[in-house]
Amino acid sequence: MRESLKSKQKRAEKIYDVFKDIYGRGECTLEYKDPLQLLIATQLAAQCTDARVNLVTPALYKKYPDVYAFANADELELQNDIKSTGFFRNKAKNIIGCCRMLINDFGGEVPQSMEELLKLPGVGRKTANLVLGDAFGIPGVVVDTHATRLSNRMGFTVNKDPYKIELDLMKIIPKENWGSFCHMLVHHGRAYCDARRPNCAECPIAEFCPKII
Repeated sequence: MRESLKSKQKRAEKIYDVFKDIYGRGECTLEYKDPLQLLIATQLAAQCTDARVNLVTPALYKKYPDVYAFANADELELQNDIKSTGFFRNKAKNIIGCCRMLINDFGGEVPQSMEELLKLPGVGRKTANLVLGDAFGIPGVVVDTHATRLSNRMGFTVNKDPYKIELDLMKIIPKENWGSFCHMLVHHGRAYCDARRPNCAECPIAEFCPKII
């Protein structure tokens, strides 16, 4: 029997309450001090763990302290600086191009709209929503691999396309909780809902989850 939207919303509310007790406010696991650092870190996190990115960024931000330093970076040198995050050639090219566009089109500042962020090299909806939510307090649904996997297992969506999942979760999760819920999904995915072996037996939200695996 197909579950109604209202039923999904009620389940999501109960799951959120459990998550809040366990994971607190569900904060971003990337370390940053300003919108630019978050933008760079999120680009580096593509196909890479946040833990690895957090090992790389302290020295990176010291070497490239602002948007102008990144924009004028030597591409081969930047590749070497971020090599351990994977896909370093494409990431270095995008970071330099992104920062040059920030200077040329946005006065050196990270823009605060989805439309403008999506113009930047290397920035998709996931990155844009994360920056908007965590750097500027503008609610957005961040659909990463954890959100994709868990939202399907929880029965909140049957989609695999990130944008369609984003739209589904926007209907189910209250707007004020969009960002925190997605961060909570990351924490829960690591703690219990592993991609290969989900620990349903000890999962604290098992009673609210259809366990579609």
